[in-house]
Amino acid sequence: MRTSKILIVIAIVAAIAAFFAFDLGQYLSLDYFKSRQAAIDDYFQANPFTTVAIYAAVYITVTALSLPGAAVMTLAGGAIFGLLWGTIIVSFASTIGATLAFLAARFLLRDTVQRRFGESMKSINAGIKRDGALYLFMLRLVPAFPFFVINLVMALTPIRTLVFFFVSQVGMLAGTVVYVNAGTQLAQIDSLGGILSPELIGAFVLLGVFPLIAKAIVRMIKARRALRGWTKPQKFDRNLVVIGAGSAGLVSAYIAAAVKAKVTLIEKHEMGGDCLNTGCVPSKALIRSGKFLSQVRRHEEYGIRDANADFALGDVMARVHKIIAKIAPHDSVERFTGLGVDVIQGEARITGPWTVEVNGEQLTTRHIVVATGARPFVPPVPGIEEVGYYTSDNIWSLEESPGRMVVLGGGPIGCELSQAFHRLGAEVTQVEMLPRIMAVEDHDIGRYVEDRFRSEGINVLTDHKATEFRVEDGEKILICDHEGEEVRVAFDTLLVAVGRAANVKGFGLEEVGVKLDERGRIDTDEYLQTAVPTIYACGDCVGPYQFTHAAAHQAWHATVNSLFGIFKRFRVDYSALPWSTFTDPEVARVGYSEESADREGVEYEVTRYDLGELDRAVTDGDDHGVVKVLTVPGKDRILGAAVVGEHAGDLIAEFTLAIRHGIGLNKILGTIHAYPTLMEANKFAAGEWKRAHAPQGALRWLQRFHGWLRG
Repeated sequence: MRTSKILIVIAIVAAIAAFFAFDLGQYLSLDYFKSRQAAIDDYFQANPFTTVAIYAAVYITVTALSLPGAAVMTLAGGAIFGLLWGTIIVSFASTIGATLAFLAARFLLRDTVQRRFGESMKSINAGIKRDGALYLFMLRLVPAFPFFVINLVMALTPIRTLVFFFVSQVGMLAGTVVYVNAGTQLAQIDSLGGILSPELIGAFVLLGVFPLIAKAIVRMIKARRALRGWTKPQKFDRNLVVIGAGSAGLVSAYIAAAVKAKVTLIEKHEMGGDCLNTGCVPSKALIRSGKFLSQVRRHEEYGIRDANADFALGDVMARVHKIIAKIAPHDSVERFTGLGVDVIQGEARITGPWTVEVNGEQLTTRHIVVATGARPFVPPVPGIEEVGYYTSDNIWSLEESPGRMVVLGGGPIGCELSQAFHRLGAEVTQVEMLPRIMAVEDHDIGRYVEDRFRSEGINVLTDHKATEFRVEDGEKILICDHEGEEVRVAFDTLLVAVGRAANVKGFGLEEVGVKLDERGRIDTDEYLQTAVPTIYACGDCVGPYQFTHAAAHQAWHATVNSLFGIFKRFRVDYSALPWSTFTDPEVARVGYSEESADREGVEYEVTRYDLGELDRAVTDGDDHGVVKVLTVPGKDRILGAAVVGEHAGDLIAEFTLAIRHGIGLNKILGTIHAYPTLMEANKFAAGEWKRAHAPQGALRWLQRFHGWLRG
């Protein structure tokens, strides 16, 4: 077997080497064909069968070895044999060549690849066994996919050879007809006027629009397949039904009503979702109270001899709930009803691609947008139910000090609430299984926050994995594994903040065929369309970014694509999506970080500006932190930016705008920033970049020039 493989590889390499060594590609060029067209036509008239055999053999060889020239040979086939016979000959020759390439790649590579990556390829293999013919057909329809790549990739999968042959022939047929037809017109060019003939222009137009037609065919096939077995209503009660009235659902319903679509919004709990009721709003209110107390404790830094604050957690929580109530009208049933949205409070269930049931009533709709959000994930650590725990959903019911508090999780939610409750009097231990908290940020950025936490007295335990919870002699104990050693942490209150799980169960997604991804979130394409073409999804139930502003961004795309997708669809773009963590100091980022750029192999250079040098930061007593900007090497184009410091979430907006609209550091440097403001930090960071890229040669000449002027 090994000898056979070696011999085949030698033969293939030798054939390809000979092709390039003897410059055989010159015989597969359009210019060569035009120069020999008359002779080829004469030979064909005298020896039709021999011509077909030679042509087919050359075509099969070129295709099997993945050599350049197949497109020109297809055009030549139309010129020599005409549309009908040219299509038949090219169709079989291209399919036979592709199948030979497929078989060679399978013989040489599949066993090795499957043996080495079999575990990772399980889902791919299962998908190919189930829908391989459809996937191959779709790929063959779109000429943008290089056919030799399709041959190689499919060879590594379990698809059967006969299926590959017949599906390839059918899938490539439409493209073959287009190219052969263009070839029949190219054969008629004998003057400059022939180039502008209506037939030739039509052939080239067909070549240009074929990929669009192919994509439309693929979409139609997928849609028909997904909707097979469902009966489409004769007419619809509404244009859109939105399930979930959190950030994504509210924006989706608002946009639909604004463009005069008839839209129904269904919510089974509270309007406003997590952001208003258990997330962004209450957490920021709590953080503000904690920050006030921290500033009181720092009174001497501000020149105040004595200051103290008497408080109770119950009063702070009462303020939190007042703020929720104050903002609630923005997301209320009354407001959205006034905007033209039909709001129904009840539990929705998707009963078909065009139907939703709520409160015993069946609604028919052209499209559905799922915006069901997410809930706190509780890890299955032994004993966690026995000791009891809070999450970000119910921590707002606390009215007494949590005492010794363990916060499980070092992400944004865990960090924000660890610091807030510590400042409100709790003795906080934060436990994170990774080597550092805020692991999604660059190490130097996360270090600022971790150092502040430790300086304030928070016990940060990184690289500690929670393995068990116990109650011993009436005391709650967390058992952690730290580098193989057992660490015990006694506590009174447990807050679990290790992430959020998408709400995807119990309302009919599975029954209608909507698929989930490997993280248990709704699987969508780049247009936020699910496997069921009438159903779109957005927000935390989709990800990958579980932020309120990301949900709103997705909601626009999901709504516009569902309502107007027959005319134009918009890909969702996350390249300029900012994120902020509202610790003290705040952390904000947009675009690439150093670590994400390294992972993706993106070259960059880094410019830093220390906020300790900023006048406004000094006057405020918050002269700590940094502005870090990643740019294309040698250019001012911004790839990403990170800010750690006071109001970082506000400062990042300028870099977000710059990335979104292609504004470089030179233009930020040339923009007037008010003095003294924190926003000046962005300009000074741009100035640091400019100094590092000053034209030294030109400056030396200027120095000489000024010396000459002085005499």
